[in-house]
Amino acid sequence: MIELMVTVSDFRPDRACPHPSKSGNLARILLLRNAMYLIHEARLLAPDVKLFRIQAPRVARKRKAGQFVILRVHEQGERIPITIADSDPERGDITIVVQGIGKTTKLLNSLEAGDSILDVVGPLGKPSEVEDFGTAVVIGGGVGAAIAYPTAVALKKAGNKVISILGGRTKDLVVLEDEIRAASDEVIVTTDDGSYGQKGLVTDALQKMIDDGVPIHYVLAIGPIPMMRAVAETTRPHGIKTVVSLNSIMIDGTGMCGGCRVSIDGQSEFACVDGPEFDAHRVDFDVMRNRNAMYRGQETEALDRFMADPESELARVPGHRCRLEDAEVEG
Repeated sequence: MIELMVTVSDFRPDRACPHPSKSGNLARILLLRNAMYLIHEARLLAPDVKLFRIQAPRVARKRKAGQFVILRVHEQGERIPITIADSDPERGDITIVVQGIGKTTKLLNSLEAGDSILDVVGPLGKPSEVEDFGTAVVIGGGVGAAIAYPTAVALKKAGNKVISILGGRTKDLVVLEDEIRAASDEVIVTTDDGSYGQKGLVTDALQKMIDDGVPIHYVLAIGPIPMMRAVAETTRPHGIKTVVSLNSIMIDGTGMCGGCRVSIDGQSEFACVDGPEFDAHRVDFDVMRNRNAMYRGQETEALDRFMADPESELARVPGHRCRLEDAEVEG
């Protein structure tokens, strides 16, 4: 641990734990490390789905649509890959959207603005293929909309007509609709229960467009594995170029662990370094589904331990462990 004396005017939020201080105070701040990543904003988009804006200037300057970062919340935490939803190079921050499903994503979603994340590494992965295809259909299922959003923006900037299809089980699970609308020429919303938009699946809306003779030159689909597979089978008979993101299977993010091995036309590739985006018509979704479930037992066990005692895990988070000592007011 490093002990520093800082004044408020010298306080660097990207290098210290974010305790509020009064103007003119001197504070001795006990730090775990001298480089952490401050959370500027944290807000719920839907149940168990949270948006974070994190100080990471180098990543913000370099990232491209489709790339991701590896996060580690604390020293003993696991590394998890999260796609970058947006960035602001001038402010020096990136935006991610996290769905709390497993232990680490639920831990991350327990954090608030002012907390810090220990490690943010990136940008990683190959960027999305972006060119002027003509008419591009961007499909986001649930939180997949946040992953598809930066590519929708890039496709629009490249000159495409962008038609976005957002899907969710219910209205509450449709996320980033306003942002997607700003990047699209047309937006179609579907919900399984009919609580918002059209009742049905994203593939129903896509099939209707095909049946109506809408010219489609490119489709990007990001969401649950069954949804991406269904999109691939919808476009396959028509020969429409279709891309899916296999980010959900990634673990290490550097190609060293082999956990994200996928079968592409019968050949092994790694989602984290060869992707995460692949030609949907070449992906073996059966292999993808089986590999994605390989560690479900361990994941469930880790989640159960966390839910039984979340405070002990939160105590390891940098922003929770740092503390003010010997605070004194000058003048």
